[in-house]
Amino acid sequence: MTAFDVGLGGAECRLEFGDGGSQVLPVARWHDDATGSGAAAGDAAAGDAANGDAVLLDACRGATIDLGCGPGRLVAALARRGVTVLGVDKSPLAVALTRARGGPALRRDVFGRLPGTGRWRHALLADGNIGIGGDPTALLRRTRRLLHRHGTVLVETEPPGCGLWRGPARINGGAWFPWARVDAQALTAAAEHAGLSPRRIVEQKNRCFVELERS
Repeated sequence: MTAFDVGLGGAECRLEFGDGGSQVLPVARWHDDATGSGAAAGDAAAGDAANGDAVLLDACRGATIDLGCGPGRLVAALARRGVTVLGVDKSPLAVALTRARGGPALRRDVFGRLPGTGRWRHALLADGNIGIGGDPTALLRRTRRLLHRHGTVLVETEPPGCGLWRGPARINGGAWFPWARVDAQALTAAAEHAGLSPRRIVEQKNRCFVELERS
């Protein structure tokens, strides 16, 4: 069981930070289809635009690994598009939910041994997963090692003005774990130390995305 399993089960999640701040996590979006809430089967593009996931999905034009895939909405959407994709998550519940949606997934630590090292065209760090481990630079260095030499990392960041915050966090008063929050500007500095540089920054539907490439 992981700290985020309460959200994977569908309950409301509040991510509490050691500095006293907190935020409600978008649990409904995690469980929704990446094509958007209420989108008809023939209206995938409209649904994607509605929830911002199209920025991530449209950028993935080759083999993609989703780090911290959660219940697998992005993995399943890419699989439906015919993209070679793999979800990775420490939570057995996340892996089971992803597989139930028709997406391949492995239960692994993102810092552990992963298949396809050096061959992935894209890596996803969506839904705040740049916070995993509490050190964005270390996470980006690890992610860079997974990439093909022409590969990119697609990162969802905090809104502008957040800067970089690192410290303990917890879900709904549970056990503390290391976490980080970072906006696009702060991510650029972290990426530079990891051997990556920004290719583009996109803001859509109150969400911000940065695509990084190998420097």
